[in-house]
Amino acid sequence: MLRSLWSFLKRHKKKCLVLGTFLGGVYLLGKYGQKKIREIQEREAAEYIAQARRQYHFESNQRTCNMTVLSMLPTLRDALMHQLNSESLTSLLKNRPANKLEIWEDLKIISFTRSIVAVYSTCMLVVLLRVQLNIIGGYIYLDNAALCKNGTTPLAPPEVQQQYLSSIQHLLGDGLTELITIVKQAVHKVFGSISLKHTLSLLELEQKLKDIRKVVEHKDSDQIASYSPLCHYLMPDEENPLATQACGLTERDIATIKLLNETRDMLESPDFSTVLSTCLNRGFSRLLDNMAEFFRPTEQDLSQNGSVNSLSSVSLPLAKIIPIINGQIHSVCSETPSHFVQDLLMMEQVKDFAANVYEAFSTPQQLEK
Repeated sequence: MLRSLWSFLKRHKKKCLVLGTFLGGVYLLGKYGQKKIREIQEREAAEYIAQARRQYHFESNQRTCNMTVLSMLPTLRDALMHQLNSESLTSLLKNRPANKLEIWEDLKIISFTRSIVAVYSTCMLVVLLRVQLNIIGGYIYLDNAALCKNGTTPLAPPEVQQQYLSSIQHLLGDGLTELITIVKQAVHKVFGSISLKHTLSLLELEQKLKDIRKVVEHKDSDQIASYSPLCHYLMPDEENPLATQACGLTERDIATIKLLNETRDMLESPDFSTVLSTCLNRGFSRLLDNMAEFFRPTEQDLSQNGSVNSLSSVSLPLAKIIPIINGQIHSVCSETPSHFVQDLLMMEQVKDFAANVYEAFSTPQQLEK
């Protein structure tokens, strides 16, 4: 039998060699394929783990954003109440002074200014912190992912983070003071000539707020700005103390200036302007919702007019609206999650914008810039 097999192999020598080569090639190809499949699977698993880690870090960062906003609202509220102290005016009115009408006029301007600035500054705080904490969060992710190896300097060491995030003080300080001045001028322009006895419906009040917003946001201007005019109140001008020092800058200063410039670019983007405008629309809508309960028709109004939910069915004298608008700051700038703040923090536009910022600053390509 072995002789027959040997004779067969000798007769078909070439065919056997071809067959052996073919089978060997198939075996090697199979091994190579298995290796490549294993490499692809390992790479996909690593990418999935990295993506899951980045997603977890992003979500954790958003919770930090929310908590930071809530923790800073009392500071914002105190700064507003200090600069726009309506309580001192109401105390004077209790003593029935001779210049009662003059005090009422001052109270009118201050009360509207305070609550309107509260809406503006709270919306600004929410969106600005989303930008800052997601820029710094992206850099921290890259540092934690060990992409800065071989002795290279971390992108965002703790001292740079602290110096960079301290820039929020502009909004709570000089920026807020400038915003108060502009809003007070707009309030005086819209409400200054309106008598305290003049009645306004909720619909008319809404229109007055829109008129004030047009002045503050330059919406009646023919010039179309490439970015929101409100950016001026969020960050100091580029000629900041750090940038003006031509020499003597430390590596920390240079890294901080880079972060500030990237933040300024983000604030001047159309996306930021759109998101801030959307937040302001929601904020002023919520402010009116809070005031709507004071404009509910009485049974007598319903029997006379027959209109149940009309925004124009109930009108109040301006003197009665003033204490209502004056007290709204406690709802707008509340450190406990109020409907006003929750609305802003949970807005899909804000979440999507935050995700885009984080995505832009947490990719390895950011290291090459």
